[in-house]
Amino acid sequence: MVSLKDISLKCGVSVATVSKALNDQSDISEETKKMVKRIADEMGYFPNASARALRTRRTNCIGVLFVDEAGSGLTHDFFAHVLDAFKVTTEAGGYDMLFINKNNRIGSRPISYLEHCRYRGVDGVVMACIDFRDKEVTRLLESEIPVVTIDHVFDNHMAVISDNVRGMRDLVQFVYDMGHRRMAYIHGADSSVTKSRLCSFYRTLEDLKVQIPDSYIREGNYRDTVTAARLTKELLELEIPPTCIFYPDDFAAIGGIGMIRSMGLSIPEDISVVGYDGTGLAGVMMPELTTLEQDTGKIGELAAKALINLVEHPKTTLIQSIVVEGRVSPGGSVKRLRQS
Repeated sequence: MVSLKDISLKCGVSVATVSKALNDQSDISEETKKMVKRIADEMGYFPNASARALRTRRTNCIGVLFVDEAGSGLTHDFFAHVLDAFKVTTEAGGYDMLFINKNNRIGSRPISYLEHCRYRGVDGVVMACIDFRDKEVTRLLESEIPVVTIDHVFDNHMAVISDNVRGMRDLVQFVYDMGHRRMAYIHGADSSVTKSRLCSFYRTLEDLKVQIPDSYIREGNYRDTVTAARLTKELLELEIPPTCIFYPDDFAAIGGIGMIRSMGLSIPEDISVVGYDGTGLAGVMMPELTTLEQDTGKIGELAAKALINLVEHPKTTLIQSIVVEGRVSPGGSVKRLRQS
């Protein structure tokens, strides 16, 4: 392993000068810095992580708390894209990623999220796709470790969230402009995201002076094709069925679409359908699914930048909720209806 002393001998300067150059200190010339860094690169020098951690009190390691109870893991079509953008941005900032989960142990003893974070010495944690009511999550949030949440807001904590209110409003407005007045919504399980979308769904219809029966609102689960199929059948068997069904996400919509076709109906000729998220799935469906495309890249990037700021500038980083807008992606799954 190449040491600072090896570099100093090659450069003809002191070890102290090499250290200052590699750490961009201002009391040596730019020419000396460039020369030292060039020779260090040529010699294959890598800084000692343990020594750097002692000096800076940081490990340059970011924890990722991602527990998908649906079992899709990193194949989750929405959060996989968010975490990919998060990874790219954190690595560009000089940080590595470490996944935090419940399966870790010290010896034979299982450890909590907080214990795992302290054991591995992470500088901060991003939380996504997790049960935010979990007591272990609360313990981590109340600790000294900087935390940024994705798509969930806690008081006095940094969050990056999709604009679910505007997203649902724009989606309902699009369907309304296509002539639909009988809109049903199979929403996800109870969460802050669900509450925002459901409230916006009702409010937008109210502003448009559209009334729908309570039977048009059904509670399902995110990424649950089986439940979506069952609830779709129930909606279509109503005495007056809806003309358009909204699904909690694009993946769940697959279940609804399968049920519609098994009942001998066509999309959008007999029934229109709408998804949410704008994942790759929407673009490969036939017809292409109308959906709300979320900016997953922006969400991941901003979450990474916010967490790095919290780690490196804890006293000057403003704690806030950063909202990222999406856009309606019109597919061919919504039929234009004529209004009498």
